[in-house]
Amino acid sequence: MAEKLEIKTPGAPAAIGPYCQGVKKGGLVFVSGQIALEPETGIVVKGGIGPQTERVLKNLKAVVEAAGASLDDVVKTTVYMTDLSEFNEMNKVYGRFFKPPYPARATVEVKALPRGVAIEIDATAVSGR
Repeated sequence: MAEKLEIKTPGAPAAIGPYCQGVKKGGLVFVSGQIALEPETGIVVKGGIGPQTERVLKNLKAVVEAAGASLDDVVKTTVYMTDLSEFNEMNKVYGRFFKPPYPARATVEVKALPRGVAIEIDATAVSGR
């Protein structure tokens, strides 16, 4: 049976609780929900849903790559937003990070997210490495 490995990278914000940035077991990579924090400072990105989505996806990409995979290996994401009226703007940024065939995705509106951010995204990837 494959060992469960913690994924840890300075390219994404450090975990702020009893969880890790990601876990790899076998060929599966599970990325914890990423929010719009600058990895170096822990400061929330300003400027609305567009810049926040970009930072979230850069953080997610860093964790996926630290696991030996790429965004092309992502098969499922879940997007949590505090305001679905901003869906189109989020989707434009999201579409710059993924290419066809796109990952399966669920998008849900939530009342609030950590640190008052507008968006959080988690992911599952499959990697042969």
